[in-house]
Amino acid sequence: MLLSFETKIRVRYKDTDQMGIMHHSNYIVMYEMARTEWLREMGLTYAEIERRSIMSPIIEVQSRYLYPAFYDEVLTVKVFMDEMPSARLIIGSEVYNESGKLINTGRVTLGFMHSDTRRPCRAPEWFVSALEEYIKKSNTDDE
Repeated sequence: MLLSFETKIRVRYKDTDQMGIMHHSNYIVMYEMARTEWLREMGLTYAEIERRSIMSPIIEVQSRYLYPAFYDEVLTVKVFMDEMPSARLIIGSEVYNESGKLINTGRVTLGFMHSDTRRPCRAPEWFVSALEEYIKKSNTDDE
């Protein structure tokens, strides 16, 4: 694993069905919440990326449901990257319940495109540099 980031998210009442189980669509929302916080931790935001004329559309989402999440549980959402992006950024996700049990795995593939032309492009050099700096800092912190 090249890098990872974790955040805690509480299952809200509005996210559950009549049985008190979190609806499956909310896992994808959690992936995005964790990815957004990870970018913020790295010193970037989607707003900053878009100010630099880059958009990151989702190309593919995969989600595997292993066990349910319940109303008011605090879940740990871990996002990770196994390889540096080129034309695509692939972010893996793991969701753990309060007892540390893995309840969901997922993967989101994002592309890069110029906002003015809407044409695909490679990961911008400044984005890759920010990732490399974050990885270097993370490795230094671990020592």
